[in-house]
Amino acid sequence: MQRRVSAGVRAGAGVAGALLLLTACSGGEDGDGVTVGGKGEAGAPQVTVTPGNGSGQAHPEQGVTVRVTGGTIEQVTLTRKGKPVEGRLSQDRTSWQSRTLRPGTQYQVSAVAKSPKGKSTSVQSTFTTMKAPVALNITDVTPMQGEKVGVGMPIIVTFNRPVEDKRAVEQALEVKSTKPATGAWYWTAPNQVIFRTKNGAYWQANQTVTLRARLAGVKAGKRTYGVNDVARRFTIGDAHVARVSTRTKRLVATSNGQRVKSWPISAGKGGRVVNGVDTFLTTSGIHLTMGKENPAIMTSEWMGVDPKDKKNGGYREVIPWAVRISNSGEYVHSMAATMWAQGRQNVSHGCVNSPPAYAKWFYNWSYRGDIVIITGSARRLEWNNGWSYYQMSWNRWVKGSALDREVTTS
Repeated sequence: MQRRVSAGVRAGAGVAGALLLLTACSGGEDGDGVTVGGKGEAGAPQVTVTPGNGSGQAHPEQGVTVRVTGGTIEQVTLTRKGKPVEGRLSQDRTSWQSRTLRPGTQYQVSAVAKSPKGKSTSVQSTFTTMKAPVALNITDVTPMQGEKVGVGMPIIVTFNRPVEDKRAVEQALEVKSTKPATGAWYWTAPNQVIFRTKNGAYWQANQTVTLRARLAGVKAGKRTYGVNDVARRFTIGDAHVARVSTRTKRLVATSNGQRVKSWPISAGKGGRVVNGVDTFLTTSGIHLTMGKENPAIMTSEWMGVDPKDKKNGGYREVIPWAVRISNSGEYVHSMAATMWAQGRQNVSHGCVNSPPAYAKWFYNWSYRGDIVIITGSARRLEWNNGWSYYQMSWNRWVKGSALDREVTTS
């Protein structure tokens, strides 16, 4: 139910006769609004602002609504601490709706409407949104602000708690790029959602990508509200693709489609089967580079063998120039000790052994999110082994979106 206030407005063509400060009219927790003007005011338009002036428990997810009868909206200004808050004017200019609002925050609204005969009504309102009983925050975004990344780079958003209303939260996530791309979000966990581009398309090289999470005021579950917006901007570098064949035992690196380097490698030797999986085989599939370590400490502890137990294959190696490509311990890295086998025989525990000079070059050349395509192995890379999200079919990935849709980023 709207609260109505009658007030005389004298106005000539295009000139407001009075500015009505409605401090005596307050809305309640139910989102009641305040109305000014109408038929009794000599033909001036009627303006309704919701929530009403003085409200201290406005619902953040409802935002601010301004409606006009008997005229059209000339201007609406919504501010928080003097800074404007975005909103959208309807095509017929009879209503205006803001975005969601920050919980526990005071806002000011100013609206002006004009009748067809040029009479005006002005209204101002001040209100405060309710505090969030339970706060939803973004605790991490990958990649980092300003980072230059590869064309396969996913955007990984992690929240401080499980998200109940995934549709509402996903609706608040916007990805823009200076060159067009098709992508989609996929919820990998109740508190994590990941954006990637369509299979085989990737990001176009040398451009800027921006994530805007308009989370403030989004109702993410029972008594749970987003409390802050988050923005992240990063750049896509050259299109780096490394193709590794465990059969020919060679790596070929390309940049923007042009071959730049090639060298002999030694991949996983196989021979250790655990639960039907040969863990000593390098995985075949589309990997993404995830990070760099110089050096990386590699031990046999991952397979339950004490590094000191040499009889049962125990080892501890300090490995320079290591670029991670999965969560199962696979790297492209330097290995001087296996240069005799590189290009001839697969002898590693699953990594891509490379000559030191080439491994150093790859380490310095690569970005996080570069494509590493490995073929020839009988062991298939799982879609959730690191950032191997391109291993999932596009249709299935889109189904993992709470909104079940593709997104165009331009």
